[in-house]
Amino acid sequence: QIGFREPDFAEHPQEANLRAIGSELQKARAIAKGGIVGFNIMVATKNYAEYVKTAVKAGADLIISGAGLPVSLPEYVKGTATKIAPIVSSVKAATVICRMWDRKYHTAPDFVVVEGPCAGGHLGFSREQLTELGADTDHVAETFDEPAYDKEVRGIIETVKSFAEKYKKHIPVITAGGIFDHKDVLHQFELGAEGVQAATRFVTTEECDADIAYKEAYINAKEEDIVIVKSPVGMPGRAIKNKFLERVAQGPVKVERCFRCLEHCNPAETPYCITKALINAAEGKIDEALLFCGSNAYRCEKIETVPEVMAALCGE
Repeated sequence: QIGFREPDFAEHPQEANLRAIGSELQKARAIAKGGIVGFNIMVATKNYAEYVKTAVKAGADLIISGAGLPVSLPEYVKGTATKIAPIVSSVKAATVICRMWDRKYHTAPDFVVVEGPCAGGHLGFSREQLTELGADTDHVAETFDEPAYDKEVRGIIETVKSFAEKYKKHIPVITAGGIFDHKDVLHQFELGAEGVQAATRFVTTEECDADIAYKEAYINAKEEDIVIVKSPVGMPGRAIKNKFLERVAQGPVKVERCFRCLEHCNPAETPYCITKALINAAEGKIDEALLFCGSNAYRCEKIETVPEVMAALCGE
């Protein structure tokens, strides 16, 4: 819901979102000063294709897509310079999407994002899988001499490599989920990743445009406050325990308006409106918000600047 700040968002959410894709891209371009700017667009979104096409038309350098398999993504960027990447969490998902793009579009991803079990927000794992990996709490359980998920990451890298060879192109694998410091970054590089995707550390920066109350919720969170929750669409997610989650546990929170965000969401049956809960978070209405976060959010201790976070991640 990129257009949630638009004045007509409540009445016309899709139009507001499509308009905001262009304006937010221009805002990011000005800040990035020549850097790469792209969008993360969920496959589970209503009118997914239109959002992708609008982002491409606006001049996005890349589109990253998860929350489902982006089967038709190559079709929407054909003939453009926009790079595309699926988000996967398993060797199986990586194999399926690479084979489908190979067979249907005779192409391979430009890069692949691997989102692990310690990520924030929606997760590509069942509750049972998270328990097996020890990621229903903070720390991934260890198998032999390496975390249980490391083996999966290595497998995904090998899978991607075979398609890179077929198409004679370099396909970087970027890992995500629970990456908090320089040690974490180095570990991902040791596994064979060529980059990392990090979010939690950047929420508690001066530059983040979320309300200060949202940032303080991270800073004030204790390790035991970070829990696995069930999203209205049935997917597990990671968030900070608060009054809102306590209220949801007692019964559904009435949905007063549908913002048409997710393809498979019935307002009459959903336990709460995820759009409203996430907008409340961004606007600082903490007691009425779903506070998505990564597994290491409790380690955020102060408001930092983006240069400071980058220096810490890079070991400078």
